[in-house]
Amino acid sequence: MNAQLGKNTKITVATPYASGTSAVEGTVIDMSGWDGVICVVTMAAITTGAATSVKWQQNIIDSASGMADLLGTSITIADSDDDELFIMDLYKPLERYVRTVISKATQAAGASAIYIQYRGSKAPIDNSVTGESTYELHISPAEGTA
Repeated sequence: MNAQLGKNTKITVATPYASGTSAVEGTVIDMSGWDGVICVVTMAAITTGAATSVKWQQNIIDSASGMADLLGTSITIADSDDDELFIMDLYKPLERYVRTVISKATQAAGASAIYIQYRGSKAPIDNSVTGESTYELHISPAEGTA
């Protein structure tokens, strides 16, 4: 097995940056061949009085329709949590397809998120996806101009 984290995890954009009061539904990801997934939510400016939270959902089919909330996975985000990270780790979900949802209400909040799938049977992974992400691995580089 390759020792580099970037070759043993799959990193995917869950939600691009979005501000406003509308809920943001993350990309549905396939957990087949993976034990777990971490969602890292990055909050930006949150307007005073905003009611914001993040949660996990799952489905047996690859569809946003029919997604069900997962018990106990909601994290409440205070309106004073500007520029903070919220990290949710979902290990061995009971259904194959999952996503995160960033719920926003009453006032604007800016956020984006990524997924990091781990303990997969598909290594090594190529995390460079045209138009979405660029991955580089640097092993013991010498000092010099970056």
